[in-house]
Amino acid sequence: MNVARHGGFVAFRYRDFTAFYIARVFNALAAQMVDVGIGWLVYTLTESALALGLVGLCIFIPNILFALPAGQVADMFDRKHILVACNLLSTSCALGLVFVSLQPDVSVPSLFVLIAVFGTARAFANPAGQAIVPGLVPTEHLANALALSSSAYQTAIIAGPALGGLLYAFGAPVVFGATTFCFSCALAGYLIMRRRGVTARPERFSFAYMTAGLGYIKSRPIILGAITLDLFAVLLGGATALLPIYARDILIVGPWGLGLLRSVPALGAFTMSLVLANFPLRKKAGLRMFQSVALFGAATIAFGLSTSFWVAAPFLFILGAADMVSVVIRSTLIQVETPDEMRGRVSAVNTVFVGASNELGQFESGLLASFVGPVLAVVLGGVGAIGVAAICARTFPQLRERDRLA
Repeated sequence: MNVARHGGFVAFRYRDFTAFYIARVFNALAAQMVDVGIGWLVYTLTESALALGLVGLCIFIPNILFALPAGQVADMFDRKHILVACNLLSTSCALGLVFVSLQPDVSVPSLFVLIAVFGTARAFANPAGQAIVPGLVPTEHLANALALSSSAYQTAIIAGPALGGLLYAFGAPVVFGATTFCFSCALAGYLIMRRRGVTARPERFSFAYMTAGLGYIKSRPIILGAITLDLFAVLLGGATALLPIYARDILIVGPWGLGLLRSVPALGAFTMSLVLANFPLRKKAGLRMFQSVALFGAATIAFGLSTSFWVAAPFLFILGAADMVSVVIRSTLIQVETPDEMRGRVSAVNTVFVGASNELGQFESGLLASFVGPVLAVVLGGVGAIGVAAICARTFPQLRERDRLA
């Protein structure tokens, strides 16, 4: 069976992957609505770019603190049960946001605490969610499954911010109430998946077992190069962290416009994920990864200099499409090059160095914008992403010369 014969949606032939896909859509939809609601609410209450950066920091810190334990948990216990437990915690946090936002005087510290709990749930869910995918489909369809899994996330990013911005017109509690509903739907999707055991399991937690993922990545230049490239590119090119400022003060489009701005990069990424699902990369995969990161940086610069929504939107679309190429290549290389018994721990390290860099990138962008202004902060980030692509291309020749993904 090949993708060309059965189309770009062959992974949907497998029941468990379909259930995982549906759960991922609702989970990501909820996360995006939370991000929009929290971002607008915090900026409205504080009018501080630094406060927006702190939102990202509150999610990043749990990812750092719990990354290695989360990876060991994903390799020791049923990954389905981990996803269920994390989703229950996220649903409880969403209910907490409803309660806090209903108060006459909204407590900003309470918002930060709930965001940190969200970050903790994500810290444990990310390694389990990444590591479970290879067990849902045969190996020959893994790249297709990962592309479709990425499209699920991007579908939610397209709809989530726009829906969150629209619902915010009726008040923050409405946004967070809808978030609670979406987390509940995701929970149902995870529950109907069949049990997913682990192939190897130590009798107890140990530091050596927990940190084995770090040693494995260090010994594989291709994996190390892919993670390093995305780490610094995302860290420096965090333009989306400043979208609330662009929406209110530069492009003058309000909360509904903020939702649209957050959706456009996802539309580009979603489009590219469908292209890659139907027309997978067959050669020069490593080179394409470096080229996509450089294009990501160039589009970031162009967006930063935009003063009109209709000028900014196309560059955000290109930014998202370029990022998706890098994501699919990196995700496939990591899963193909890693044995199943180590996927949780390797995925946990990947989450820290790439996934959590989104939140740290938010903090870096907010901090830099507080000193030099949002426009220069975005432009400098784009320049940095291009520079990182050039440096990593020289530092990791094995990745640059990698031809096929598998």
